[in-house]
Amino acid sequence: MEDTRTLLDLIYILSAITFILGFKLMSRPATARQGNLLSALGMAAAVVATLMFPEVVRYTYILAGLVIGAIIGALLAYRTPMTSMPQMVGLLNGFGGAASLLVAWAEFVARPEQPVYQGVIIWLTVLIGTVTLSGSLVAWAKLEERYIPTKPVLYPGQRIVSILVLAAILVGGIWFATDTAAPEAMHVLGVVTALAFALGILLVIPIGGADMPVVISLLNSYSGIAACASGFIIQNKLLIVAGALVGASGIILTLIMCKAMNRSVANVVLGGFGADTPGKAQNVAGEIKPIKPDEAYFILEAANSVVIVPGYGLAVSQAQHTVRELMEVMEKNGTEVRFAIHPVAGRMPGHMNVLLAEANIPYDALVEMDAINPTMDTVDVCMIIGANDVVNPAALEDRSSPLWGMPIIEAHRARTVIVMKRSMSKGFAGVENPLFFRPNTRMLFGDAKASLQALVSEFKNSN
Repeated sequence: MEDTRTLLDLIYILSAITFILGFKLMSRPATARQGNLLSALGMAAAVVATLMFPEVVRYTYILAGLVIGAIIGALLAYRTPMTSMPQMVGLLNGFGGAASLLVAWAEFVARPEQPVYQGVIIWLTVLIGTVTLSGSLVAWAKLEERYIPTKPVLYPGQRIVSILVLAAILVGGIWFATDTAAPEAMHVLGVVTALAFALGILLVIPIGGADMPVVISLLNSYSGIAACASGFIIQNKLLIVAGALVGASGIILTLIMCKAMNRSVANVVLGGFGADTPGKAQNVAGEIKPIKPDEAYFILEAANSVVIVPGYGLAVSQAQHTVRELMEVMEKNGTEVRFAIHPVAGRMPGHMNVLLAEANIPYDALVEMDAINPTMDTVDVCMIIGANDVVNPAALEDRSSPLWGMPIIEAHRARTVIVMKRSMSKGFAGVENPLFFRPNTRMLFGDAKASLQALVSEFKNSN
């Protein structure tokens, strides 16, 4: 028995090392796949080793869960388009919280008599896991744009209600942890679970759609923290390490994205983007100058350098492969083509990177916002495909704008700007974009994929 436990601990240590190395590899696009595979292999080894432990005496439900879960996961991965990837990531965060919640409840039901510190850990796991579950469901519904409005849902006394719910959860936690064997302890934990579910909803509904990338990374952090806490409950060292890694990386990513938006985490959590506007935005003056694909072709054909700024519209039209074709024909024409990536473009962290990687666009062609901005004055054409708020110059020029202070890709400084949009609709933040009215901006209206295909055809027909 002692030898088996030692072997299990050794496998856990090796698995933890693969997680750390996997995180390191995933920090670079060129090695991200290897990092993901290495971490998956480490987790698979840990799961197999755990199942071989003598204390596991019944495999029926475990195997059934593995088979059913694998089938559902494979179907979701196969059938989910890139446009729905943020929603799926949000749901996976919620499932992680639900798993930790179930572990906490299972441990309490199996062994009601727990010391105070263990009761506190069970309560914390239930709280964080349930908030992650309900918050992720709301985030998913907002991203679907069908069940809950993407704009902040606000009502009078909202923060007071949230504070009262949190206070009730704290009181219930103290009551539960001090005597987990009491007859009413299960009822108290049930009430705490219900209140935590409500708290998750209350925390996410006032957050606007423009903040969804930050919310998803924050909920990912919550799911890691909940997993770490559940590791303490069942005394599983690897679960503690894995949860801590996910929790810490999620918090770091959240801070990075908040910095990219020039906002604090508290500002994101306590109010949605555009929910409280500091003043009336300046009136946008200028004239819209629409162009057709053949006219845009002449502009691109004469350009020595082109920067493409992808946004959510690129994902909606599934145009990533077509934009790679356009890149190839422009490079054959002697044009330098780069992609400018804003940290919060899209609906989840790294959305644009994943989208372009799917189309096999070289990693070297992707340039971060801080690296591209100093060179923007030398760019002949900046082509914006489905992006809006991340290129809005009001963030730099209009103190009354809700976007004021948010770092943007400074596309307006390019010699010519071509904006590809379906219409003149506002971005997710609900803010007008004065870039569209600039003298150096041309608007190419229509579906992004169709417009890009027309441009590719123009290049091919000219040769």
